[in-house]
Amino acid sequence: MLDNIAGLILMVALLSGFGFPVDFVVSAMIPGTALGVFIGDLAFFILAFWLAKRTGRDDVTAMPLGLDTPSTFGIILFILGPSYLQGVGMGLSEHDAAYRTWHIGIWCIVMSGVLKFALAPFTEIVRRVIPRAGLLGSLAAIALVLISFIPLMEIFRHPLPGMIALVIVLSALVGRIPLPGRTPGTLGALLVASIVFYTMCLIPGNHYEFPTAPTGISWFPTQWLEAWQFNWLADFDDALAYLPIALPFAIGTVVGGIDCTESAAAAGDEYDTRTVIGVEAFATLIAGFSGGVIQTTPYIGHPAYKAMGGRAAYTLGTALLIGSAGLVGYFGWINAYIPAATVYPILVFVGLEITAQSFLATPRRHYAAVALACLPALAFLALSFPNQMFGDAALRDAGIQLSTLQDSLLQTNLKTVGMLSSGFIITSLLWAWALAKIVDRKITVAALVMALAGGLTAFGVIHSPLPGNQLFVLFGPESWGNIVLDDANRGPVIEYVAGYFASAILLAIWSLNPKIRSPATDDDGAIAPQE
Repeated sequence: MLDNIAGLILMVALLSGFGFPVDFVVSAMIPGTALGVFIGDLAFFILAFWLAKRTGRDDVTAMPLGLDTPSTFGIILFILGPSYLQGVGMGLSEHDAAYRTWHIGIWCIVMSGVLKFALAPFTEIVRRVIPRAGLLGSLAAIALVLISFIPLMEIFRHPLPGMIALVIVLSALVGRIPLPGRTPGTLGALLVASIVFYTMCLIPGNHYEFPTAPTGISWFPTQWLEAWQFNWLADFDDALAYLPIALPFAIGTVVGGIDCTESAAAAGDEYDTRTVIGVEAFATLIAGFSGGVIQTTPYIGHPAYKAMGGRAAYTLGTALLIGSAGLVGYFGWINAYIPAATVYPILVFVGLEITAQSFLATPRRHYAAVALACLPALAFLALSFPNQMFGDAALRDAGIQLSTLQDSLLQTNLKTVGMLSSGFIITSLLWAWALAKIVDRKITVAALVMALAGGLTAFGVIHSPLPGNQLFVLFGPESWGNIVLDDANRGPVIEYVAGYFASAILLAIWSLNPKIRSPATDDDGAIAPQE
């Protein structure tokens, strides 16, 4: 449950980085988001009991659900933050700009929930067709880059308490070293590291400072209830421009939900994928209608929670804690007084556990496919810091952006990395899927996967060159507006599409060779070299 707290703290931190009023976030956005977590975790609590009763087992672990980590970054960095700055730039007051942004966020989450419901019936088919290397490889990519590395940056901003918390978490949960009094590792890390943090605040001459008391926080906030007045419907025109950014994240969570179900099955808990995605969709819709701006999704740390001894009750505890924190209003105090460096190590552990499970649950011959899936995620990581630099006020005011750089090679490299990182979750899945089928000598299937990747590229689902990973069509009349890709970006996209289709044709021709249709495996299940 502390990982959900960490996610909410991260949400507030990212929004405040754009100058967004923290009290507005806590009173308008957090309650609806927390309600979505409450509904989803409560549903998964019930599903776990049904599975335990059906199988006669007492070790069933409920599917964890919480804020979708990629969406927390993507929706805030590409939609909420820019739309807030746009509103301020239009002359709106901070209050009015916040309302406008809130309504845009609600639209994005509601439409994401609708899309998830539409895709839910087909997810079991996807799970049967796509190999574990594809599903779990994309999972490992998310785990390493978003869930492990980015929180690590915050941990090492305050290295003394952060490293202590990290060591306690990893020792207790990976090394299985018991803490005194059978204290849970996450709770022990939070307590010890918080004491260290506040002790450092007492020592003058360092960068540690006591948190300031939160202002504008009230018990039982009611501002979020304004979402049920549906005033946000009037802002559809403003939200429309951002939906092509939001919907790929929804597709990504559907893929992630399939990944989670596969990960749970690998850990011994077999859930129906359609039901899991249906619960995710319902929780997302409830969150959106209640003013939430971050979608919910099954967490990809099922093996980690099982390793921590989690069964069904922990999701009920999560539902009650997160739901009450948002709806009762005490999250504002949690956000103010719990140092981020003391809770982010939990996210690092979850990421490491997911990565390890991704390899352990995958046939050895597919390890290279799992590793390949991590490469697009590394492109996302490589681009994150240049994006922050170009977004800095000093560079913006000086008119410095990617197109004004004098080094043409640097421009090209950043553009290439940007296209590789766009839609990286789906790219990771497709690349790993194709390589796994090549290893299994199912070359025709690999060719079809490459052709599918080419088709998705043609609409910007992956490799979009536009800001915020916007979708597009390659050609169309001017009356279609910005949905038609501009001339400057059309050439690179067409070449990506051509590359995928050329690869598909090459593989299709290769599949005609009868010598490579049947794989030969050694005693370890790895493909044996063939002459």
